[in-house]
Amino acid sequence: MDTWKYYDVTHHKHVVCNPSSETKIAKLVELLCLPRGARVADIACGKGEYLIRLAERYELSGVGIDLSPFYIAQAKERHAARIPGAKLSFLEMNGADYRPEEPHSLDMASCLGASWIWKGHVGTLKALIEMVGPGGWVIAGEPYWIVEPPAEYLESLGAAREDFGTHVSNVEAGEKLGLELAYTIVSDLNDWDEYEGLQWYAAAEYAREHPEDPDLPEILSRVDKSRKEYLLWGRETLNWAIYLFRRKMEA
Repeated sequence: MDTWKYYDVTHHKHVVCNPSSETKIAKLVELLCLPRGARVADIACGKGEYLIRLAERYELSGVGIDLSPFYIAQAKERHAARIPGAKLSFLEMNGADYRPEEPHSLDMASCLGASWIWKGHVGTLKALIEMVGPGGWVIAGEPYWIVEPPAEYLESLGAAREDFGTHVSNVEAGEKLGLELAYTIVSDLNDWDEYEGLQWYAAAEYAREHPEDPDLPEILSRVDKSRKEYLLWGRETLNWAIYLFRRKMEA
């Protein structure tokens, strides 16, 4: 089954494709205080909601990058419907291959929840730093362990303890790279329950509407496995935060 079809089905009801509420995304947009004419990039932009909200608040030019053809199509539809005059573009491509026209030329670069693109949180921060100028925003959304993950959970996920850090180590990773932490937006159980629960809901609705889809057994099996992992272990073990870092101004 096509990976992006799976995420299109399971995230059909999501406005934001990560465990952050719309209220918290609105807070993120408010805090950035971008200058007029700002240039921004959002890597793994999903359906484009965050970038579109930035354009609704600030006069800027921006690019959204995502591998999913479904999400890029939806992002373009949202752009055309809500703020067609905004200077936004959405590109279907691997975020690791994206480069601004010039290094250190953006006012903000973000990646909310796809640090696998650069093999982890540190690699993500390094890539984003290369995109922004002095004083620019480096915004990273990243999971972290609340407690030590049970071996059964890691085995079920096919993950390693080292795949994620702690909340503190996620902050320290940026500081060690010379970034200044401005703020963190931390998810709570309500955010997680909605993010996970909407996937179960969307899959069940899809099953009722598309009973003849040959991919349906795999979709339902994967959702069932994910639901069990979340309820048994994930809800008490893994959390998520958006880290608002700034590059220091040059002396």
